[in-house]
Amino acid sequence: MKKVGIIGGSGFIGSYITKAFLNNGFLVKVSATDIKREEKYKHLMTLDNANNLHISELDVLNKTALQDFVFDCDIIIHGGTPFILDFQDAKKQLFDPTIKGTENFLEVISQTPGIEKVVFIASVAAWNTNFPLPAGTKTFSDTFDENDTRFTSSESHPYAQAKFMANQVVEKFIKDNPNLPFEISTVSPVAVMGPSMSSREDSTSSGLQFLIKNKIAPDDFIKALYDNDVPFAIVDVEDVANAIFKVATTNGLHGKDYLLTSETYKVSDISAMLNHQETREKASIVYKNDLAKKDLGIQFRPAKETLNNYSNLDQ
Repeated sequence: MKKVGIIGGSGFIGSYITKAFLNNGFLVKVSATDIKREEKYKHLMTLDNANNLHISELDVLNKTALQDFVFDCDIIIHGGTPFILDFQDAKKQLFDPTIKGTENFLEVISQTPGIEKVVFIASVAAWNTNFPLPAGTKTFSDTFDENDTRFTSSESHPYAQAKFMANQVVEKFIKDNPNLPFEISTVSPVAVMGPSMSSREDSTSSGLQFLIKNKIAPDDFIKALYDNDVPFAIVDVEDVANAIFKVATTNGLHGKDYLLTSETYKVSDISAMLNHQETREKASIVYKNDLAKKDLGIQFRPAKETLNNYSNLDQ
């Protein structure tokens, strides 16, 4: 049996990725930042084929721990960077674990024999740090795909800046190492929504859906979304996991970075769908998913289905 190591495999997206690999006959190793906190990963133990699952403690800033984690894996999924909007220390909470963690990871895998495939879970922020606002001179109605120029701004949220910088580290590594014995591919999801597999209360993605559903504004960032009725490109968490599984198990995708995205709706209409109400406007397509559909054969479900699935579980 092939073995996959999933850094961040008990998180919102990671749990679905773990499920996909277990369902397809893989041995699965999932990282935990603190193995004593079983509430972070206990939901994985109820999955089908959980006898093929192993939980391993990992700090991405610790190279020795990284070496121990990856040494016997055929495939590595790196989704272990923090998604924090309400932070206290941007360097400690966002920049160091995201950028330095990526640098450490690349150094370790370049010295580890036997790895066949590496997949980075980046973010739409790796393409546009202003998301959900438009990139540069684009407007809210202008489309964006993998042929567009990446955009970053020092005024963007530190989470977005950290994801952009980490992606630049990966792209430079690929360019500087043209003869790698393994493939590296990247996925960049837009706003990932849908039901969580766990009952954890620290999920930013689940928390954001809860806030929008109930029209709660705990900070200026969220309040600005409501005040300006900002359009959000949405993608289903299960579709993201399926795409990652496809990327990880498909050869010939080295160096590619896929936008994972479905429909775009204004926040007011997202709130309506989360409450099983009709939208005022029809969906638009801003971030395009043609490359992912073509290369991976993924059909992305409509936003209404995604948001209804969250609401049905949340009730």
